[in-house]
Amino acid sequence: MNSDIIILCGTAVSIGFIHTVFGPDHYLPFVVMGRARRWSLRKTAWVTFFCGLGHVLSSVVLGLIGVVLGVEVMKLEMLEGFRGAVTAWLLIGFGLAYFVWGVHRAVRNRPHRHVHTHGDGHIHDHVHSHHSDHAHVHDADGRDITPWVLFTIFVFGPCEPLIPILMYPAAKSSAGGVFLVAGLFGVTTIGTMLAIVVLSSWGVSFANLGRLNRYAHALAGATICISGLCIQFLGL
Repeated sequence: MNSDIIILCGTAVSIGFIHTVFGPDHYLPFVVMGRARRWSLRKTAWVTFFCGLGHVLSSVVLGLIGVVLGVEVMKLEMLEGFRGAVTAWLLIGFGLAYFVWGVHRAVRNRPHRHVHTHGDGHIHDHVHSHHSDHAHVHDADGRDITPWVLFTIFVFGPCEPLIPILMYPAAKSSAGGVFLVAGLFGVTTIGTMLAIVVLSSWGVSFANLGRLNRYAHALAGATICISGLCIQFLGL
């Protein structure tokens, strides 16, 4: 292994870590959706893993296609930029739709008081809501489809920093270097995503929202929407 590949490997690991930490879309959607939908920590981790895998592999495949076809780095970066804009708007749209659904559900599930008078003259009241907190968005078979929605969005999501560092070993006709750099970048990105999501989800599980708990879905949608807005307008 020559010194250039070693430097690229170090760069791939560094960029993969920084790219993930400073990209809130890489972990916030999983933390807030896991809390709102009461996923177990294990399920949250698996959803994060597969979304991260789709996120990385889509850019790797695109880069390899570019290598085979001899596409210029600038054109690949433009395509990745377009994919980034699409992903941002998908996050904004999904987050906004989920926010509206969450608010509607919270309003319908608003606790209210009933007064009952018994035959012996005893009067008592109680507070309840008509909709269980376990109601979720399901598909036709009653299964939770939100992990698939997130997976689809993340497959569209580009890893822009990967393309330039992937093209250098390709230009040197080093297939091993290409896969090594891509592999290190992918492992670092997914590993960082998992670490942040698992630790954050574990910490959030101790938070007591109190009366705001029925707005958990709305808060999750708003957070995802804001993540998309940060990507689109702040370049995060």
